Amino acid sequence: MTPEETLYISYRGIKEAIYQEIIETILSKSPREFESIVVKLLQKMGYGGEIKDSGMVTQYTNDKGIDGVINEDVLGFGRVCIQAKKYATGNLVGRDELQKFAGALMQAQSNKGVFITTSDFTKSAYEFVHTLNANIRIILINGRELASYIFEYNLGMQTEKVLEIKRLDSDFWDSLQDDVDSGYKQV
Repeated sequence: MTPEETLYISYRGIKEAIYQEIIETILSKSPREFESIVVKLLQKMGYGGEIKDSGMVTQYTNDKGIDGVINEDVLGFGRVCIQAKKYATGNLVGRDELQKFAGALMQAQSNKGVFITTSDFTKSAYEFVHTLNANIRIILINGRELASYIFEYNLGMQTEKVLEIKRLDSDFWDSLQDDVDSGYKQV
């Protein structure tokens, strides 16, 4: 194994440990803070564009099944509705919760939804999303994907160390004239 391969394997291990730490940290926060985190994350991912205050967390009680909304344009023609479930690992989101969310999307007159959990979804939940017609689209983000997005989009992250790996620039070295009279023999 090359030193670079060893480094990349170590980096993947570090990332996995950080993903776990992200989920554990989220689980220690209130459900309201989790809703705020997912709205901020989707904005960092580019939803809402440059619109000031494009994302908002809905009222905590009587939210009608929508935890957050991101307006995709100034006039509000396009909206992404969000459902966020802060569940312990192993406590899976089921089909019934996705059916309720699909109903909430229709009531909110939105055809785009993102359902995010710190855990995962049941097989029937994934199947339900694939059976939806083209009028409603729901994207599922499980805990591992959530941690990955938080990591990749630098939400609440700090860069601790940057390792720079260098190699010879063959264009530079090949452009230089070889010393054929140096007496140096390549073995």
